[in-house]
Amino acid sequence: MSFDPDLLRIREGEKVKLDKCPTLVEPLYSSRKQYKKMLADQVDQLRKLQQVHYADNRYAVMLIFQAMDAAGKDGIIRHVMSGVNPQGCQVFSFKHPSPEELDHDFLWRSNRCLPERGRIGIFNRSYYEEVLIVRVHPEILAVQGIPDELIDGEKVWENRYRSIVDMEDHLYRNGTRIVKFFLHLSREEQRKRFLDRIDKPEKNWKFSIADLEERSYWKQYMQAYEACLGATSSTHAPWYVVPADDKQNARLIVSHIILQTFDSLGLSYPVAGAQRLKELADIRKRLSEESSCDEC
Repeated sequence: MSFDPDLLRIREGEKVKLDKCPTLVEPLYSSRKQYKKMLADQVDQLRKLQQVHYADNRYAVMLIFQAMDAAGKDGIIRHVMSGVNPQGCQVFSFKHPSPEELDHDFLWRSNRCLPERGRIGIFNRSYYEEVLIVRVHPEILAVQGIPDELIDGEKVWENRYRSIVDMEDHLYRNGTRIVKFFLHLSREEQRKRFLDRIDKPEKNWKFSIADLEERSYWKQYMQAYEACLGATSSTHAPWYVVPADDKQNARLIVSHIILQTFDSLGLSYPVAGAQRLKELADIRKRLSEESSCDEC
């Protein structure tokens, strides 16, 4: 596949202008049939790499998905991760915080869900909501019990960006590899997908009046995303702005980046040492003798 994911990567400290980032690009596939084959091949590659990752047990991989409503987060997770062993993958979706979660710092609830070594953790929305939806709706801060002097003006967002970057750097230093995807959907494509959810009975459950209300804050959300992406994309925990108007193409792009991440880890199955090989040889001998005895 001739595709360079670095074209979608936000550089550390880069000033982001989402209106300059495409929501639709030339597809990586030429037909529906080719798309299915490409995705199946990538899913199979990921399945094999995940098995080695689980056995290697040195790194944890965390995938974060953020987007406006109807951008396709659920679909990407469902399709791209369809071949992964459930034992090696954990998916978490973060919605309104509970009273217990509000009594802790804003990273507490997500930190409890961080992936272990050898596993893949997927955050469908994440701690980034605290600098996105909370920034668009600052009244939410009022119910978080934070001292007034800590939520004054722009300082609160700068402090939260710093906390996030420091935390992600800490995770990197301890073997967690973080890849963050912003699924960049156009306002017009969202409108079409909302109408589709209304017109198709089997999709009615996906739509609520709250989705329409949030759509009215589109400009504010784009500004919040621009500030967030620029402040928190780093060499060790990059953001990728994935064109999301074409769902199939977005899935191929995301799966390609995930595969590239795993390839960079140099994974391998553990190699047995001399003592272990001797132990296995003894066990094999005993099993062989047991089989011979049973046949007598």
